[in-house]
Amino acid sequence: MNTLFLEQAQGTIAFDDSGTGPLVVCVPSLGDLRAEYRFLTPHLTAAGYRVVSMDLRGHGETSPTWPDYSAGAIGSDMIALVRSLDHGPAFLIGTSMAAGAGVWAAAEAPDLVAGLVLIDPFVRGTTSWLTRLIYSVLFTRLWGPAAWLQYYATLYPSRKPLDFKEYCATLQANLQQPGRLEALHSMMTASKAASEARLGRVSKPVFVIMGSRDPDFKTPEAEAKSLAASLHGRYQMVKGAGHYPHTEMPEVTGPLVLSFLQSIQ
Repeated sequence: MNTLFLEQAQGTIAFDDSGTGPLVVCVPSLGDLRAEYRFLTPHLTAAGYRVVSMDLRGHGETSPTWPDYSAGAIGSDMIALVRSLDHGPAFLIGTSMAAGAGVWAAAEAPDLVAGLVLIDPFVRGTTSWLTRLIYSVLFTRLWGPAAWLQYYATLYPSRKPLDFKEYCATLQANLQQPGRLEALHSMMTASKAASEARLGRVSKPVFVIMGSRDPDFKTPEAEAKSLAASLHGRYQMVKGAGHYPHTEMPEVTGPLVLSFLQSIQ
């Protein structure tokens, strides 16, 4: 698929665009690429949706160096992309921290957002000084890309995609490029205060999807239930899945996403 680019004042956002119909913008988790949605995209385009997937700041083919990697900054990129496509309002799908960016975008530009799908979302909380210190040691340039890939593998507790080895090689090669590991580290430690503060301002339909075995959450269902309640939305657990249910179990997650989108058109 050909890469398209959106020029911003502080850098360039890379994205791809496929299908026709109502617009769906997909934003990956930190430390991942827009190809995270490689299994969900065909499911949605076949059902009559236009799917646009973007790389995060510092990731993939997007510019490597930015002054801000917070959820608010990513949310502003999402809004800018929807505006540039002139095809909104859009459904926003975000994984992990990008889910918080989706919350920010829906609160700040409700006219451009039709609904939110939040996958294993990190929307609230702060990073402690101890965690920041640990991250600074783990993700140094010398061994950081390999350390991230080792951790990344734990996010698929039940099964890995057939292309997992090749995908991880691509991901590691990307992180080895100048500036990209540093962007990952900055994004991991960025405050989530901006997205948390806007939870009460989201008026659009919200669907939270959470893997029941996501190692990033002590009690995944409790987090999903609490966040859905805060956003007056609903949630669905994907039994056995980790942090990427749409990639680990696309045959389960794809129909869930599609059903939600169709329910609010």
